[in-house]
Amino acid sequence: MFYTIFTMHSNIICFLILCCFCFTCCHLQERVEEFNIDVQKFQRELVPFQDVAEIQSSTKGIIKQANFSFASYYNDQMVLQGSPRKAMVWGYATNGTQGMPVLLTVAALNSTDTYKTVVTQQLIWSVAIGPYEAGGPYNVSAKLKSSVITLTDILFGDVWICSGQSNMQYPMSKVFNSTAELADTVNYPDIRVFVVNDKTSNMPLSDLSANGGILLPWTKPSPGLVETSWGGTPVEAWSSPDVLNKCGLKQTNQTNQLTHHYESNNTIAPLEGPQEFSVLWNAMIHPLLNMSIYGAIWYQGENNALAGHHMDKYNCTFPGMIDDWRKKFHASSDTDSTFPFGYRPDYSISSGFPDIRWHQTADYGYVPNHRLRKVFMAVAMDLPDFQSPLGAIHPRDKQDVARRLVLGGLAVGYGRNVSFQGPYPVQVHVSRELPYNYTQVEIQYSMALTQLWLDGFEICCSFARPAVCETGKSWWLPTTTMQAYDRANVTESYASQCDLESLVGVRYAWKESPCPFKNCAIYGTQNHLPMPPFTYHGERFTRHFKADGSFHVVIK
Repeated sequence: MFYTIFTMHSNIICFLILCCFCFTCCHLQERVEEFNIDVQKFQRELVPFQDVAEIQSSTKGIIKQANFSFASYYNDQMVLQGSPRKAMVWGYATNGTQGMPVLLTVAALNSTDTYKTVVTQQLIWSVAIGPYEAGGPYNVSAKLKSSVITLTDILFGDVWICSGQSNMQYPMSKVFNSTAELADTVNYPDIRVFVVNDKTSNMPLSDLSANGGILLPWTKPSPGLVETSWGGTPVEAWSSPDVLNKCGLKQTNQTNQLTHHYESNNTIAPLEGPQEFSVLWNAMIHPLLNMSIYGAIWYQGENNALAGHHMDKYNCTFPGMIDDWRKKFHASSDTDSTFPFGYRPDYSISSGFPDIRWHQTADYGYVPNHRLRKVFMAVAMDLPDFQSPLGAIHPRDKQDVARRLVLGGLAVGYGRNVSFQGPYPVQVHVSRELPYNYTQVEIQYSMALTQLWLDGFEICCSFARPAVCETGKSWWLPTTTMQAYDRANVTESYASQCDLESLVGVRYAWKESPCPFKNCAIYGTQNHLPMPPFTYHGERFTRHFKADGSFHVVIK
């Protein structure tokens, strides 16, 4: 449940696993021709600052000279956001320097660009630089009067934020093939990692907290990188009050620190972490708004699947959090207003996750969709690990998750023409098969598929009139033998004992752990990616009847 930042340069050629997630890398491009821009036309308003003096005097790791300093998360070996976005650089000044000029230089071997800004009345200076193509190294220096502060070995690339729960910082030594993965990290010096420490705050912070807000300054990957975690947190802790208010969740000052347990193979894996609304947003996300980023990766949801943790609101809070992060990063930096957002949604454990999987897609069943634009996911319900020493909630196969996320990132984040999704239904046709006493359900999919086995599909059969798919008025029945299929037109047919008029819904993989390892019912033929779970009923299963009594449903 930690928070980290990494770089994904614009020319992606490889990936590795580090701190449990995928980091993609590239050959550095030739830097662009030197140029200067009118930064005053671009200047944005920084997030308000609460306690500059305390941050200046106490924050560990701040690069400063006589209280003239960069903000806490600027240090040697860092990555600044590159083209097509501008990078934001900011810091603090001493009392009495209000209105004085600050000169920022970006220097490489054969060129130097200079930018000018001034110290504000709040003793803050900031400047937008670039855009610069991926590459380096650069030295970035700021000068105020006779004081000069310098950052060395700086790269320009793509900065991605990684956040969520304990799987986001799963100990690298516990993953499959860990020895080889750890040894391989030194081969990617152009990847730089930065880790924000686990902190909470009851108010939004403008910079990382003075008492150890940075767990790991920007550094090159190595086998000895930090491996700690504090457990499970709800999405509400990572969300601003703006999101929670829109979703009908009221702020409370009461502490709600809970301990939860997931049972797996007679072991108990505790998930502990802050449960209070907005406390992680305040302490770990809000301080970084003034830095331009490229995208975000998210690995969370387990905590909200528990009773009493607002699972019914997750189809509002999760999309709302994405919208809010995008809006606030864009307002405070040159971050794209719809930056790509990727996540790993599916949990294969022994207690209830079908609903949370569904809500993580805003109840569409797939992403991107009309509600979640420029969002991608790594479907992983076919990657269970019930033998994991840290409990099934912490699977050890991070490599397959990383590969699937990379595909989504390439397609959605970088516009590459790669296949990154498994099949999903686009239309359902229901008819009466005569003279036999069954209803035929024909599902048309988005792509050619491979069906490994027949289980996993259910239909909602109503015993009430009017026919509705509601508890106490219907039941879910498994489909029986596959009657026919047409691979050319990407359709599959299933048989049901439910009357045609009573069939009011269809769903797939609606179980806590629906698939053995890499053995779900349906995969894409070309990319071998699993079909995500789905449930369509109610408004999402609007029946359009034909003269012969059959009907079709268009999945939107």
